[in-house]
Amino acid sequence: MLLQTPPESEGATRLFQEDIASRGHVMNLSRAWAWRPDVADSFLALRTLLTSNSSLTARERAVLVCSAASSLGDAYCSLAWGTMLASASDGATAAAILQASDAADLAPREMALARWARQVVNDPNGTAAKDVESLRAAGLSDKEIFEATVFVAFRLAFSTVNDALGVNPDWQVAQGAPPEVREAVTYGRAVAVQG
Repeated sequence: MLLQTPPESEGATRLFQEDIASRGHVMNLSRAWAWRPDVADSFLALRTLLTSNSSLTARERAVLVCSAASSLGDAYCSLAWGTMLASASDGATAAAILQASDAADLAPREMALARWARQVVNDPNGTAAKDVESLRAAGLSDKEIFEATVFVAFRLAFSTVNDALGVNPDWQVAQGAPPEVREAVTYGRAVAVQG
């Protein structure tokens, strides 16, 4: 990480303890966000608000994040969410999404979401009515299109903070990813050294 380790605080300690309880280690991204645990909490609350009342499935959200993160070149989120997508499908499908391959075994709705996420990352001003119409044709409602767009933008903000501050993916996250996912992530920050 490009920043110094933040000073001890009640909020930082809580973030680290939550990581240890849920993952068995303190995540590198938590070390960065520990500078402002209140902002980290707000990000989590916003994500929960967005996803709790959405009809987008967990697998569809994983497709969105993998498509967005790989387009951005974010190795951390690609490894973490690629592992989640592999659990909901398989390693080859997750790797295909991370490599922006049309060979991914996805439903038309998921393929439309993957294309949309990449477009939102690469050229949000280039979207047109035909792009939204293709999402509708794949079965997405206007509410779901809005939610997918907000979710991608939310993930972009989160990834941008981590990437800009030099937060390396945890070796534990990389080690836990399927081999196909690890091999697909050839971009972004290097995985932190095991230590």
